[in-house]
Amino acid sequence: MREPAFLQQNQPRWQQYEQQPATNPDELAARFVALTDDLAYAQTFYPNSQTTAYLNNLTTKLHQRLYRNKPENTGRFGQFWAEELPLLVAKHHRTLRVAALLFVVFTAIGALSAALDDRFVRVVLGDGYVNMTLENIRRGDPMGVYKTESEAPMFLFITLNNIYVSLRVFVFGVGLGLGSIVELFRTGMMLGSFQYFFFDKGVGLQSFLTIWIHGTLEISAIVLAGGAGMVMGAGFLFPGTYSRAESFRQAARDGLKLAIGLVPIFVVAGFLEGFVTRHTEMPIAASLTIIGTSAAFIGWYFGIYPGQVRRRLARLA
Repeated sequence: MREPAFLQQNQPRWQQYEQQPATNPDELAARFVALTDDLAYAQTFYPNSQTTAYLNNLTTKLHQRLYRNKPENTGRFGQFWAEELPLLVAKHHRTLRVAALLFVVFTAIGALSAALDDRFVRVVLGDGYVNMTLENIRRGDPMGVYKTESEAPMFLFITLNNIYVSLRVFVFGVGLGLGSIVELFRTGMMLGSFQYFFFDKGVGLQSFLTIWIHGTLEISAIVLAGGAGMVMGAGFLFPGTYSRAESFRQAARDGLKLAIGLVPIFVVAGFLEGFVTRHTEMPIAASLTIIGTSAAFIGWYFGIYPGQVRRRLARLA
């Protein structure tokens, strides 16, 4: 986009930011994220222009208003996870909730399909995995698959693979979000049939106490990656007051930030799967503590904390 067109398209909104204070926390969060996106775009395509200087000045003013009463300085890296990512979650909470709801429905369909047709598990998981698991169950070690490799290589492979999967789930959202929904469908069907398979064989509790040590973080992050892809698709489908191209660009940037923000969660999940999940002999209390702590973190950071950050910044403005 040429600079005059960029200026004409966005200048009324920037002037509104200068002249009219935000009326509620949602508007304040949306303004801050939108303005930083505009500045990043201008710095990329018009680095030495007056438009970039103007946006830099306006962003600085808004930043000072937001943080004038904040004594600490966590730095850009810490600020991303402390404030920027939670604000994005708050901004797109409806889309992320829809992604979570769809995944629950898809998982239930997978479990129901496995219950109605015992061949379904083999179709979804493959004969090789099912036969290996049946043999492990016969030998009295249903979760033996997690003990086949040494810890460090397993941790590295699983972490990198999960990051790749999450980015793929996000990128597929470029097709109006439908690709991300399809990926969530595939994952949900696999999870539902997989979990039902163990309960059907009488080792459901043991599988739950083992698999969800790492699965609580891993599955939650994949669902959020799918939600990030749906955010990107929604930006194209529902541009609002922006042009469709501009809305898609901003939504794609937001979705990418959401997907990148999941990397630490995949690292922790990979560590748990590589080093902890294999210890199937651990006390039930230990397993439940890890699972409960992981679930509490996901619920707090992606459910409660974003609203707290949004309200706090609104009070400081």
